[in-house]
Amino acid sequence: RLWGQKCRRCGFITAPPRLACRQCAAHDSDLWELSGRGRIATFTAVYVPTHHRIGKTPYLVVMVEMEEGPWVMGNLAEADPASASLDLIGRKVRMNNALYGGIEPQDGMTPLFVLEKGTES
Repeated sequence: RLWGQKCRRCGFITAPPRLACRQCAAHDSDLWELSGRGRIATFTAVYVPTHHRIGKTPYLVVMVEMEEGPWVMGNLAEADPASASLDLIGRKVRMNNALYGGIEPQDGMTPLFVLEKGTES
């Protein structure tokens, strides 16, 4: 599941959840489950890993504009970074039923997205 928050004052959805609404700065919001679906807004191929990804390169990091509005950063699974091109921009994705977790608990979790089949931009 992918969670955000929906502001009770203005209805803006923020992900990940924050102390205050990014739109109106109100401190009154509800936890909101995102659909896990969106479009790739931008991406980058990573060839030099961070300390907790040693040996797991290359990989693609994507910024996904979720259907609900917020942008969420994650990894694109089942894609070859060496053949990634600008054709990925605008492609529909959905969150996979997995998260990438680092080696240490403080490394956190990263959503994994997969391309929707047959959905060109």
